[in-house]
Amino acid sequence: MHARALDRYFAIDAAGSTVGRELRAGVTTFLTMAYALFVNPQVLGGAITGVPGVEAKLLVVTALAAAFGSLLMGVVARYPFAQAPGMGLNAYFAYTVVLGQKIPWQTALGAVFVSGALFVVLSVAGVRQAVVRAIPSALKSAIAAGIGLFLAFLGLRNAGLVVPNPATFVALGALTTPAALLAVFGFLVTAALLARRVPGAIVYGIVAATLVAIVAHAPVYPGAHGAAPFGGFVHGVLAPPAWPSELAGALDVRAALALGAATVVFTFFFVDFFDATGTLIGLAAEAGLLDANGDLPRARRTFASDGLAAMAGALLGTSTTTAYIESASGIAEGGRTGLTAVVVAVLFLAATFLSPLAAVVPAAATAPALLIVGAMMLGALRGVAWDDLATTIPVFLTIVAMPLTFSIANGVSFGVISYAAIRLLSGRGREVAPLLYVVAALLVARYVWLGG
Repeated sequence: MHARALDRYFAIDAAGSTVGRELRAGVTTFLTMAYALFVNPQVLGGAITGVPGVEAKLLVVTALAAAFGSLLMGVVARYPFAQAPGMGLNAYFAYTVVLGQKIPWQTALGAVFVSGALFVVLSVAGVRQAVVRAIPSALKSAIAAGIGLFLAFLGLRNAGLVVPNPATFVALGALTTPAALLAVFGFLVTAALLARRVPGAIVYGIVAATLVAIVAHAPVYPGAHGAAPFGGFVHGVLAPPAWPSELAGALDVRAALALGAATVVFTFFFVDFFDATGTLIGLAAEAGLLDANGDLPRARRTFASDGLAAMAGALLGTSTTTAYIESASGIAEGGRTGLTAVVVAVLFLAATFLSPLAAVVPAAATAPALLIVGAMMLGALRGVAWDDLATTIPVFLTIVAMPLTFSIANGVSFGVISYAAIRLLSGRGREVAPLLYVVAALLVARYVWLGG
């Protein structure tokens, strides 16, 4: 498509961007979330039984679901938000629902499909938009900042700089490991380039760290017996995609609608509702896409695209497809329109044929991007009224709950509940939108019913 036609459709010039910047942002976003191609099959592969070569087929499913979801978000909603199967929800799908509750994986896929359909209905009816509108601007800023800390925590974990500790839960990892040294190198290169205002700094940092890992034969890639150096392209760069015939269309919606699976449907629905809603609000706030009232333009089609992506993912054979917080890396690179998400979709489609090439970028090379973007997202807090404790405390809870509970949904929930409760108990209940009280009550009921 001609650059002028792209500008007309995506309103690139009006957004203060350029085609080149949007393309670069799409590449950046893809590089920071390409790990989903390999992590999602590993998580779901142990739960989906009876499918030969399940992990190779799940890689294709993951790529197709991500491509479809990102394309919807780019072409229909026209926002730079990429989508892919969610990492927290895939663990719930595999370990709690299928392996823990012994629910057939086909039924679990049906539950994902039903929850996605509910998203679409609520989005078309305007319910999700109304919930977003009821959330005060201070909490929207807190959601963006909380996602930033969550991203930073992911980056530190991926680099091995933060590790589990049985006594203190987390601790500082060994700073002399290849992964840690590579991440520190990438961080310094990216930060220096950003400070010098070099366009494409985040992409250059990722590429530089990847090249160092390959040239130095650093053991930062997954191997049969732990971390290993890059093994080269044993079977070439191109690899034919393994079509997931046993996964696509295997969902059992009828079983998912049975009474016994109602809790599973509700959990998928609840977690993704607030996870995706919080992510989209935070990303939009970071990109400066919210209007003067703090609302998201084209919200109806944006949220509907999110629900349709979840439904499509279930039809293909994967757990819930949702908006990715790693989209913040592309936004930091200057992405402001749907062209960024379209680029991500194209790259995911290409990854079905170029899966060996997608494996070149190690997690330690993308970790600095997540850390730096996390730091940049803290700027959303500049407008918070810090002298008002009725605002400060909910903002604080929103921010810290996300990385500490490893859940965006929990951060949004804690913030909404505390904001409504503190305002009500301090005699300032009229400052809260009535719908926010309803949402807070439903959130409390959810924690009581499901125990967290």
